[in-house]
Amino acid sequence: MGGGMDGMEGMGEAGDVGDGTMMPTTSSSQGPGGGGGGGGPGPGPAPSAMPGVLLPLSDLEVRARNHAILCTIGFLIILPIGVLIARWFWAHWIVQLLIAGPIIGYGWALGYMTTASLSDDIGHFADPHEKVGLALIILYGVQVFVGAIAHFFKLPSIFRGHRPPHSYFHAILGLAIFALAQWQVHYGLFTEWNYATGGVHKVPESAKHAWLALVIVFWVLYGLGLALLRRQYKMESQARAALRAGPSSSSSSMQEARRLNSFTSTREVHR
Repeated sequence: MGGGMDGMEGMGEAGDVGDGTMMPTTSSSQGPGGGGGGGGPGPGPAPSAMPGVLLPLSDLEVRARNHAILCTIGFLIILPIGVLIARWFWAHWIVQLLIAGPIIGYGWALGYMTTASLSDDIGHFADPHEKVGLALIILYGVQVFVGAIAHFFKLPSIFRGHRPPHSYFHAILGLAIFALAQWQVHYGLFTEWNYATGGVHKVPESAKHAWLALVIVFWVLYGLGLALLRRQYKMESQARAALRAGPSSSSSSMQEARRLNSFTSTREVHR
């Protein structure tokens, strides 16, 4: 993802600020750039002020903040929601592509434009945040493609009755994207913002706490899902056995098998 200073509707130690809101600052600094989803660090003096003088967010800071908010929402909120509804393919597809896609894409573009305005000398993708941002946007595109393949294309009958390899790859890649996005947001909050803007306006503690909450909630829910995985596989095995029994199986057992197979569609069972 192009970056992410999570929950940064405002910058400053005195509270949240919006566009044009004034925040306290007591120092001046030299702020090398590089805060977006792609771009190189670039020198540039940060605004300075006397103690107690309030400064508004600069245009660059507003753009970087909006980039961070959009990418964080896309990667750490909307994509995980899409995972929770993966059983319903079209709802999953709409959330992951039609809703998350434009938010992530626009957020990443804002990061790219932000770093482009910081430096023309070093170029794009010059620091860890920018390189990981590029990797995330590529991995997101690959994940969408693999998800479509897993649903619409069937592999040979050797995998009939079982999940094909690309379904497992789709799940593992999604997990890797979440972990990388969480690191990326942390880096944006704790390192990249000050590096890119000079630290005139500080990242509010509430944004850092929000990042931590999102990480904890995700892994707790994921852990609960793993705890239920054995039960899910047992359900799927019973459903496959009932379907293989065909006409010889009683209608009641077939209905029970389909009920137990609540986590896997009949289409997947017939693969």
